[in-house]
Amino acid sequence: MNLNSIMIGSEDPGRLTDYYGKLFGKPTWDEGDFKGWQIGSGSVSVGLHDQVKGKNTHPGRVMWNIETSDVKGDFERFKAAGATVVQEPYQPEGAPEMWVATFSDPDDNYFQLMSPM
Repeated sequence: MNLNSIMIGSEDPGRLTDYYGKLFGKPTWDEGDFKGWQIGSGSVSVGLHDQVKGKNTHPGRVMWNIETSDVKGDFERFKAAGATVVQEPYQPEGAPEMWVATFSDPDDNYFQLMSPM
């Protein structure tokens, strides 16, 4: 098996497309209400979903991660592009070789930059 993508449903996918476009550039694909970006070997997409209304009331329930060898540098790049910071880069207790930074999108979905595991 291979987890190859994350799809984020929204009642306002245009707002998410604008947000993620500032971070990842022009979408890799555009299929009407669905837009997506290739990130490494996986992808993230946003699209209209009839069962999603408003903001995420439990943003920490599901978080998706982007692996990077430069968490601090990519954090600064995302922040400069307008990313909403939840947690600045930190090292989890007991993992001094690892860095993590957490962001939130306009629907309050969390995603993180993480050092390679």
